[in-house]
Formats: sequence, structure tokens, C-alpha cells
Amino acid sequence: MGYVHDTQIAQFIPPTICHFVTGAWTDAAGATANTIAKVKAAADETATVTIPIVIPSNAAALKGSKLVSIDIWWEVATAALDALSANIFLVTLPANGSAAAAPESQTFTYDTGHDTGAERITLDEHKMTLTITTPFWIDDDQYVSVGLSVNAAATSVFRLLGAVAHFTTRI
Repeated sequence: MGYVHDTQIAQFIPPTICHFVTGAWTDAAGATANTIAKVKAAADETATVTIPIVIPSNAAALKGSKLVSIDIWWEVATAALDALSANIFLVTLPANGSAAAAPESQTFTYDTGHDTGAERITLDEHKMTLTITTPFWIDDDQYVSVGLSVNAAATSVFRLLGAVAHFTTRI
């Protein structure tokens, strides 16, 4: 039997599996034909988007997936946002009968086109890369999510197009 160690694995995460809090969200076609998006209706409010990073995990040390970076695509239309920020969380699932522990924030850097708040809020199509400072292996009782805080102006329209997780896999 062979052993796989691939440092260039990527997994697309569609907007339809994300979780959206605050605002009126609809499934819609993207601005480009034959694409999908999750669209937040214009309103002066702050919404939270949780993007689950769905990649393999493993109970064995240094096997499964080592998460390296996450790309997120979105569009802002009509008016610029007031603010947009991201967080990466590592969540450990509790044992039976135990309370869940607080998610652990992971350190990361924004790409050079999104490393200031002003760059993340513009009327434009965005691809933002979050590069994890210390990439980590995901245990079989853990999962990762990205939290986006989207502070919209009264007429801002926000369209989430999806994300891609980049990771090393060992199986």
C-alpha cells in the first residue's frame, strides 16, 4: 500500500452550507451566469457569516489535514460596507455528557489586498486569502470555521460566493 503526502489539496465550500445570522439572506444566482451566491438584502446592520471548513480529520498525529489557508470570495454592490473582518476558530467537540469548550481563535494574516479594513469594504468582487500563521492538523474531534462580521451600510448588498480551504493531506 502507498502513502499519500500531498501539500496542494484544495476543497471548495459553497455558500449554501454556510450559516447566516442577522439580515434577510436569499439563495440566488451570482452576478455571473451559472454561479450561485447567498445574498444579504440591503440594510444598515451587522451580519455574521459562519463558513464551515469541511476537510478530512484524523485521530492519528500528523495525519488527515493540516490547514494552511482559506480563500473567501464575495461581492459588494450598490454601496460600500461599513466594515468587514474575519476570524478563524478551531472547535473541539465535547465528550459525552460534557459541555462544549469555547472555540480557540487561530492567528492568521490577510492577503495584501485585504490587510486593511478599507480594502475589504469596497464596491468590488473580492478574493481574500487568510493565511494561518502556524498551520495545524485537525484531530477527529475538532472542526474549523471562519466567522465573517459583515457590517453593511443602508444600501450595501453583500453576495457570498464561496470559499476554498488549502491544506496538506496525509493518508
